[in-house]
Amino acid sequence: MVSTMTTEPLLNDLMDEAGVDRARLDAPGGQAWLTFLRAHASLLRTLDRELQRDAQLSLSDYDVLIQLAMARGSMRMGDLARRTLVSRSGATRRVEQLERVGLVARRSAEQDRRLVTVALTEVGVVALRRATPVHAAGIARSFVDKLSDDELIALSDSLAKVVTECDFG
Repeated sequence: MVSTMTTEPLLNDLMDEAGVDRARLDAPGGQAWLTFLRAHASLLRTLDRELQRDAQLSLSDYDVLIQLAMARGSMRMGDLARRTLVSRSGATRRVEQLERVGLVARRSAEQDRRLVTVALTEVGVVALRRATPVHAAGIARSFVDKLSDDELIALSDSLAKVVTECDFG
């Protein structure tokens, strides 16, 4: 049977048991956290939708291609997984899909067949050239243009304090 009790007393009990200082998570801390999560989700959905509509790539596809471009066209699969916005297994699935449509190619390293390198193909470069202006315009329109330079600097400085690791894999 499903309980109809309100969740607030349960949440308070859980926070107390965990030793969480609820005052720090109440406004403004809790509000900032929720706003950050909503902004992140909203921006990613918007950028993904625009890339799919205008460049026929998902944001995850674009992330793989741009990471390869920033690495001068190729990198080891493990490094790519660490640099992309998806898990290691997610990166492997994404690369398999991109390879099927000809945007990337995988190769085993000559010296160690266990090491796999992923490289942009010519078709991948064309797709990246088509997608980059779409993505850059989306970032400008949905994020940068909505904030003043001072707000952007303050936000960057604030978020830099909580960045602990940039690997996602």
